[in-house]
Amino acid sequence: MSFSGVHKDYRFWCLVLALTAMLALFAHPRERQKRPVYNLAFIVDITRSMNAQDYRLDDSSVSRLQYVKQTLRELLPKLPCQSKVGLGVFTERRSTLMFEPIEVCSGFAELDAAIAELDWRMAWAADSRIAGGLLSALEILQNNDSRVVFVTDGQEAPPVNPRYRSDFSAIKGKLDGMILGVGGLQPVPIPKFNANGEPAGFYSAEDVPHRSSFGESNLNPEKIEGYDARNAPFGREAATGSEHLASLREPYLQQLASEAGLRYHRLTDIDALNEALQTPDFAVQKPVDADVRWKAAVAALALLLPIYGGLFKRYLHRAITRV
Repeated sequence: MSFSGVHKDYRFWCLVLALTAMLALFAHPRERQKRPVYNLAFIVDITRSMNAQDYRLDDSSVSRLQYVKQTLRELLPKLPCQSKVGLGVFTERRSTLMFEPIEVCSGFAELDAAIAELDWRMAWAADSRIAGGLLSALEILQNNDSRVVFVTDGQEAPPVNPRYRSDFSAIKGKLDGMILGVGGLQPVPIPKFNANGEPAGFYSAEDVPHRSSFGESNLNPEKIEGYDARNAPFGREAATGSEHLASLREPYLQQLASEAGLRYHRLTDIDALNEALQTPDFAVQKPVDADVRWKAAVAALALLLPIYGGLFKRYLHRAITRV
């Protein structure tokens, strides 16, 4: 076939155009598009019950805190660019925001490193007032455009006195977000550590309070053994219970979520969490520079099909004929 004949052959032009489309891939073409992005502030419970081991990673038992850290690190690359993530911790009755939300793509390394360094030793007090910590987080973020994600197993230590429960009425509806429930529903032991941070067995029933001794009792004095209004408002008998064991207090967290105007989700796996967080209610539509190299790749493939599709058809016909 002559050179002019080649130019008249449709396959020549298909190859030229396919090559052009493939060269466009190296130019990293981008297109301005409106996409959903997210602004999330994670407040992570680092109290001692979060050391309880009732999750598994790579066939090994891991603590709740370790599983949370691994899940959040896997979540980062699943969020679209221009989304933002902030990080804070909760212990005692107060939440602290470690840093304001930063962009997940440009700040990926910093976010990943910060999450990896979360540790129960960062706690500044031993108590765990879940409702107070949640209220503190909401107050910190109420003037922020972030969606709060409060990550906890819901175990109050000592148990909350119903007389002194946190009131969310002033903050309810001011921001959206989620309580992320962590842990299993079956009680498990809480690891104990010595002053050097070394494992020292597990907490026993004698190591922890099983009721609150703050303020006035919520019980009828006539039903309190050894009641004394001044010296023993909770009675003289030591309380017994199972507060030395940790489990996800799901009904309590669902109740807190309702009172605070938030939604509730239980942490089971990364895919379910990603779906729960990337809800349209949490999204903000923003113009972003979207990668459109896929369009050039599809165009190149479409241009090659008429060439190699015909060759494949002839090869198949010959194979059938020989048979």
